[in-house]
Amino acid sequence: MKRPLAYITAPWGDNEFENTENAARYCRAVYDSGFSPVCPLLFLPLFLKDKIPQEHKDGIDMARDYLRRSHVLVVCGDTVDETVKNDIATAERLRITATTLDGILTVKGQGRGDGD
Repeated sequence: MKRPLAYITAPWGDNEFENTENAARYCRAVYDSGFSPVCPLLFLPLFLKDKIPQEHKDGIDMARDYLRRSHVLVVCGDTVDETVKNDIATAERLRITATTLDGILTVKGQGRGDGD
C-alpha cells in the first residue's frame, strides 16, 4: 500500500536533542496511522548549516517543497509559533489538508476501511 505523505510541523525549541526526540515520536505516530511522515527538522540539519544565510534560505525552500508534495500537514505540539503559522498558511493556499496529531490519531482509531 502506498502511504500518502504527511508533513510534520511543530513549534521547535532551542534544544536540538528534545526537538529530535519529539520529531521522531511525532513521525512514528503519523507512520503508525498509515502515512509516510516528512519532517525536515530530522534531516536538513545533517547537511545544511543554518548559520550560513544562503543555506538557511535553501532549507526553508526545501521544506516548502516537501510541504507542497504532501497530502496532509500535521501540526504537532501544544503551541503555535510563526513557523507553524506559515506552514498552515502555505497548506491553506495550496489546498492541503491541515490537521493536528490528535486528528490523525482519531482517524486511525476510527479505521480507514483498508483492513487496518
